[in-house]
Amino acid sequence: MRNPVPLLATLTLTIAVAGCGSTGDSGGDEPIRIGQIVSLTGNYSPLGSENQKSVALAVDRINTAGGIGGRRIELTVRDDKSAPDQAVLAFNELKGDSDAIIGSPFSNSALAVIPLVDREEIPYISLTPADEQVDPVHPWVFVVPATSATYAQATLEYLKVTGISRLAVAYDGRSSYAAAGFKGLQTRSGGYGVSLAPTEEFQTSATEFGAVFTHVRSSDAQALMVWATGPPAVALTKQYSTAGLDLPLILTGAQASKLFLDPAGPAAEGVTIAHSIGVAGAALPAGELKTAVDELTTAFTQAHGYPPPQFAQDGWSGVKLLAAAVEKAGGTDRAKVRDALEGLTLTTPNGVYRYSATDHSGLTTDFIAISTVRGGAFVPTGYSAARLASIGGR
Repeated sequence: MRNPVPLLATLTLTIAVAGCGSTGDSGGDEPIRIGQIVSLTGNYSPLGSENQKSVALAVDRINTAGGIGGRRIELTVRDDKSAPDQAVLAFNELKGDSDAIIGSPFSNSALAVIPLVDREEIPYISLTPADEQVDPVHPWVFVVPATSATYAQATLEYLKVTGISRLAVAYDGRSSYAAAGFKGLQTRSGGYGVSLAPTEEFQTSATEFGAVFTHVRSSDAQALMVWATGPPAVALTKQYSTAGLDLPLILTGAQASKLFLDPAGPAAEGVTIAHSIGVAGAALPAGELKTAVDELTTAFTQAHGYPPPQFAQDGWSGVKLLAAAVEKAGGTDRAKVRDALEGLTLTTPNGVYRYSATDHSGLTTDFIAISTVRGGAFVPTGYSAARLASIGGR
């Protein structure tokens, strides 16, 4: 099921306000100007629409509560149309009149913009997990989702505990997110006693995966992990359910959403998915993390009629991180906000961020859960249920 993107795009244009004035620490009653680059049309619109809903919701709640230091947030939204060149155009439109920018959910768009962020020296909160954004560290770039490498490590930790030592991998070679995830597996698998074979690359436009299944069937793999975003993951899951492969299918946080569950339907039953801890919020014990998850879940469900997917958690957490940094910096001076982010520790629905001078991703594998789809819902595995119980009160 796809979101009503044209309507959403219209709404975001309505709330976008062209800024004017200094990007420094204006103080007084001047608004805090935040730009958002988001995929509202194109292949990544299912992700972007959820990002945008939660960003707008978080901004509205902050403004309703009086803003930050008495200053309201003014949000300006630009559609990158799921295309890197359009993300560059959007950044150039936003850079002059924004105190900070929240970036696209599409890794390729984010990577196209980062050289401009480095040059303009503007705080950039990225809602996509590609590792190249933070490895090496870019001084002005801070990533919100757990990186692809962190997802890879979390999956390897799970495989080691569950006794899986031979893993087949299929990944979208045109997606920076998927390619980084595969690289993360390659780099770390030996340390967990996991071999990777066969490894299959496909394209974002792929619709048929019979060749992948044939190669997996003829191997001694014990599970298949797939790195993909959007339609390919749905098509592969549906075909996998009828391929006769009696192996666990493992997906990533890109599928931790009704935007995957609805179109995949019954084929998603039994699929294993690594995702943000907030998706498993119902299984968390009482504590600061549970409170953060519940705040978003309640607000988002009331506004949109369904629980927040992974992408909504990213958008909400991004606004919370930026707001905390502005408050800590005492204003919107770009350098002070950047420094505040770099020393920030904050609990959000995605987990506890601990940014530092050498870590602009901030999340560890503690905040990635492993669930199985049961009855159309994400149910934590026994492995993750135990971990959730131990860290929930942090």
